[in-house]
Amino acid sequence: MLRYLTAGESHGRALMALVEGMPAGLMLRAEDIDVELARRQMGYGRGGRMAIERDRITILAGVRGGVTLGSPIGLLLRNRDWANWHQVMGPEPGAGGEPVRRPRPGHADLAGATKYGHTDLRNVLERASARETAARVAAGAVATRLLAELGIHIVGWTASVAGVDADPAAYPDGEDPRETWSSWRKREDETRLRCPDSAAEEAMVAAIDAAREGGDTLGGVIEARALGVPPGLGSYVQADRRLDGRLAGALASIQGIKAVEIGAGVQGARLPGSRVHDTIHPRSGGGYPGRRTNRAGGLEGGVTNGEPVVVRAHMKPIATLRRPTESVDLDTGEAVSAHHERSDVCAVPAAGVVVEAALAFCLAEAVLEKFGGDSLVEIRRNLAAYREGLT
Repeated sequence: MLRYLTAGESHGRALMALVEGMPAGLMLRAEDIDVELARRQMGYGRGGRMAIERDRITILAGVRGGVTLGSPIGLLLRNRDWANWHQVMGPEPGAGGEPVRRPRPGHADLAGATKYGHTDLRNVLERASARETAARVAAGAVATRLLAELGIHIVGWTASVAGVDADPAAYPDGEDPRETWSSWRKREDETRLRCPDSAAEEAMVAAIDAAREGGDTLGGVIEARALGVPPGLGSYVQADRRLDGRLAGALASIQGIKAVEIGAGVQGARLPGSRVHDTIHPRSGGGYPGRRTNRAGGLEGGVTNGEPVVVRAHMKPIATLRRPTESVDLDTGEAVSAHHERSDVCAVPAAGVVVEAALAFCLAEAVLEKFGGDSLVEIRRNLAAYREGLT
């Protein structure tokens, strides 16, 4: 079983991730994780914290000499802003500050405090914060390394911001998964919003500028694709083993994501079946049949069908607005403006990296279920034999 846990608060000393079930023999360096953490911090519309934090991972356990041992992998991500928060967030008795008593609409503040019996909303907002996704990205980066060794590569981009849609014709595409991934990574460095359509990106930037000027925030849509995925991952025999359901749950658990599509998703629901289903055709030279379209997003009946796995995650606007939102003072019961924390105007590009990490981890879990072994050598052998049987 491949799984991970995270721990830590937004302004605490550090974030941690513990990854269990990763096979032995995988080359893994801190730089492999740091590059993903850096991608999470990029993007036009981010807040002031990105000028403070430069996330760097420390591998505490499970790796020796740059190679995984098969034992749990411990990852530490220090918060560089801790010096300014230790009096408020320290674990020692007496630490604390002015209690937060004005819940923010759209956050877990009020519901979380009700659930756990907290009187200071900071006890909720610190853990519910999207800062936790840095630890998820670290865990996902480990899964990404495993998938890459097996010929599976994930690409993701900003498909829409504030209703401005990128042209699908500009999306990264190609026959070779690694080449497509490498080419898009180079292009991504030249973008401001991780959007492959430069004209649409300029309109997105203008929308973000207008929202910032008005004290507002914006959401958008992220698309991610896993290339080189073999058929047969997941299962149709039980609901909790269907891979599309597991992917939807993984993506919907990301802070701010309120809807998930697989393949044509919403568009497919509006069309007749003759314009939705991907017909099956023989390949020249024989072998596993192919498709001319991929509206199913690479999944049928909860099982991968050999086409790219395509997901779209819809992110709501950031809930913390510079322009005051209406709330209630929990001490007096009076109408007040909600508490304000430092925040972004638009975090869609950053959320895209988290979506990629979630997709990678979910697929890595399915790969190990199907081709499982205790070492990378064993998994490669199992996958190679399986692929050979498909030809």
